[in-house]
Amino acid sequence: MLGREIQRAREAAGMTQEELSFRADVDRSYISQLENDRKSPTVEMLSRLCDAMGASASGLIARVEKQRQRRKKS
Repeated sequence: MLGREIQRAREAAGMTQEELSFRADVDRSYISQLENDRKSPTVEMLSRLCDAMGASASGLIARVEKQRQRRKKS
């Protein structure tokens, strides 16, 4: 779920994985692993990514929480 939100934020910022990886100073393959929920970012890494995208880490997490709540009710 978090991976999908990272991808949405990246796309909303008009960035490719390559651009995000450059701005956040991480490997592009790591961005791919995050977006595909194969890896989970630390709080520090999530902050770096969000800073690079001009997004809010708390906003991303809030969207994930909303999705979790909807799934619980289903």
